[in-house]
This record gives sequence, structure tokens and C-alpha cells, in this order.
Amino acid sequence: MDRSPDLTVEVAGLQLQNPVMASSGTCGYGEELHPFVDLNTLGAVVVKGLSRQPWAGNPGPRLAETTGGMLNSVGLQNIGIDAFIRDKLPGLRSYRTHIVVNFFGDTSSDYADVAARASEADGIAALEANISCPNVQHEGMLFSSDPQLTYDVVSQIRRATSLPLIVKLSPNVTDITVIARAAEEAGADAISLINTLLGMAIDLETRTPRLPLGTGGLSGPAIKPVALRMVWQAVQAVSIPVIGMGGISTGEDALEFLVAGAAACQVGTASFVDPRACKTIIGEMRRYLKRHHIASVAALQGTLQRPVIKAMATLEADA
Repeated sequence: MDRSPDLTVEVAGLQLQNPVMASSGTCGYGEELHPFVDLNTLGAVVVKGLSRQPWAGNPGPRLAETTGGMLNSVGLQNIGIDAFIRDKLPGLRSYRTHIVVNFFGDTSSDYADVAARASEADGIAALEANISCPNVQHEGMLFSSDPQLTYDVVSQIRRATSLPLIVKLSPNVTDITVIARAAEEAGADAISLINTLLGMAIDLETRTPRLPLGTGGLSGPAIKPVALRMVWQAVQAVSIPVIGMGGISTGEDALEFLVAGAAACQVGTASFVDPRACKTIIGEMRRYLKRHHIASVAALQGTLQRPVIKAMATLEADA
């Protein structure tokens, strides 16, 4: 009898039974997915982003469908870290899967405060800092848009917690490798990318934006090529694990990220469309490996073959 392929991976010191993590923002606080997917079958669950205090988010409408994806302007609405620890975390402790807390803040001290509070609670396996947020002390510049701001906020978080620290990066930058290296140098145990791309949709009849704030975060299959490119670049730039995300909707999508060098992947918008997406993707990954007689998912990681392209000068010389 053929043995089932080994899907286990290690990320930031965590042993995951498979590389598929339910991404923050589309699985609520975790238990919302349970009617559709057994959380114990996932590599990890990354809960909805949490802040120091409850956060109301943006006015509606908050979603706009686009070709190959969707725009969201939820605005990180959440119940706050204290309410999560009190009301949501006790129920999550019954699951074997790793619970990862995604969090954000307006200032570096906000981030550190949330990290410290989360570190005192039992049942949290790791933290994921969403640094794609405006820094109110630097005229609203995104933390993740500048290497020094990235270094400063990650350093402050690192001092506040001993939990494994994943830093989630924005794609809305000129050079992702500079930001990735800054996060690593500041003490991140892993990085995750990409967050959503900044986008816009317009109602042609009213000539107004389809989202109240004008712009929103683009996610879904349309961003996968950008995500793959940035993950591949980040893998070359750092020595810590990279968690890939952005447009994953099939098992083969997920495996492409691993081939590009990612240690694991996160599934977000696909779960919004179909809450059973993570389960489906895990099954498709397993079937692909079995069909190609690959013993483990680790055997695929980082195996991208770069094409050999002659330099233009060489081509001209050969002509």
C-alpha cells in the first residue's frame, strides 16, 4: 500500500502538520470556520487582527468584487486583545492546531503592548504582526513602507514577547527585500507576505468609488503572480522562514509558493468564497504529491529551476 505523502513542515520553531494556515481576516476568530473545516486538520489558524482596544473599522460597504478578486475596506474591525483572550481563546484551546494571533497598532508601543498581553495568555502558539498600518507618529507612513520604521517596530515587539514572531509585510513597496531584511535584523522569526495590494473600483453610473474611502485592499487570484514574485525575492534575501500568501485557491497554487521557497502558505480570500477551501487545498496538495511520487512536501520546497538566459551582449556576439 502506498504511503500518504508527508505534509509536515517547520516554521519559526512550530511543527505544522501541513503547510496550510488559515489567514487572518477571513476566518474570524477561528471557530467561525469550524462548521465547515475541522480546525485540527489545519497547519495553523491565524485569527482576525487584534488591537489594544476594540476597533470599529470602516463604514460600509466594505467589499467590492473585481475581476479575479475582491477589494476590501473592513478597516481591521475587532474586539480587542483583552476581549479575545477572555471570550474567544478559551474555546480555541480545545483544538490541537496552532493558534496564531495577528495584531496591529498605531504606534510601536501599541504593538508591543498587544504582544505583551498575548504572551501572558495560555494557548497562543505564535504572533503575527501586521505592520501594513499607518504610523501616527510619522505622518501616517506605513510601518512596512520604510526599513527603519520596520526595524524599530519589530525591535520593540521583539523585546515585549518570547513567542515566535511572524512579521506580515505589505506589497506596496519599491523593494520587498529591503523590508524583509529589516524585519529579520530586528528579530523576526519568520515573515509572511503578501498583504493586500492597494486598489480601487469605480461605479461608472455614479462616477464614484465603490468603496466609501475610495481605495481598498485587493486580494484573490489576480494578485498571485505578484505574490509569487515577492515571496521568491524575499526567500533570496533572508535566512528566516517565509510564509507565502496571495491568491491561493488550489493545492497547486499552494505548492507553487513552496517551490518558490516558502516554508508554508496562508489561505485567505478563497476561504471567504468557500469556507471549506483549506480542506480542499490540503487534499489537492496530497494528491499532487502522490501522483508525482513525491514523498514529502519538504522535498518540493525551494526547488524552483531558474531559466538560463544569455545576456543580450552574448546574444549579439553570437549573431
